[in-house]
Amino acid sequence: MEARRYKILLVEDDQSLGYLLSEYLGMKGLEVRWVPQPEKVMPLLEQQGFDLIVLDVMMPGLDGFSLGEQIHEAFPELPFIFLTARSMKIDVLKGFSVGAVDYLKKPIDEEELVVRIEALLARLEPLSRTTEEQFPKLGTYAYDIQNQQLRHGDEVITLTARENELLAFLLRHPNRLCTHSDILKRLWGRNDYFNRKSLNVFVTRLRKHLSRDPSLKIDNIHGQGFIFRVPAGDS
Repeated sequence: MEARRYKILLVEDDQSLGYLLSEYLGMKGLEVRWVPQPEKVMPLLEQQGFDLIVLDVMMPGLDGFSLGEQIHEAFPELPFIFLTARSMKIDVLKGFSVGAVDYLKKPIDEEELVVRIEALLARLEPLSRTTEEQFPKLGTYAYDIQNQQLRHGDEVITLTARENELLAFLLRHPNRLCTHSDILKRLWGRNDYFNRKSLNVFVTRLRKHLSRDPSLKIDNIHGQGFIFRVPAGDS
């Protein structure tokens, strides 16, 4: 059976770097569409589907952070990563706050970029197979893993790709300690300060999403990790 060829959208205004990366990623078996003009991205996403977006931040007209917010709002299930020379802590945190699943700093080794992309795609791919049930019982919620949605009565909550990854991971380990290290290495690929700060942000978001059912709790175990406490019948 032929392996799936993932579709990558590369948004990079630097002609030399854009050409280099698009050619290199293509040589590694990825189907790459390179777009130098950020204003053309949203219309393109309305017409074509992609598995991942690699997004520069410092671009003329429409910066990457603003474009990332638009992508996240219109296509919350579509993961994107930032590739930028802006490496200050405030920039990294802003990147994650607008919905990015990774933040890579220039200059970057092309081989590292490929490894990070492949690791991310590998983590996202199994989500629809996390459980044989499309709607596993989760307290008073129905959890649609494949479509990244929580349903509570008539209310539908759409999760981001990262929120969906995290909730699926916690659900596979109910009422057990999930260490910071285990979560970060599984979902982010590495355990560092910036990713740990981002993890706390996503846990806070999940707590808000799950607040309709007081029996569901994500407890913080200081200095160790989190325990997703669910009713006995759901574990």
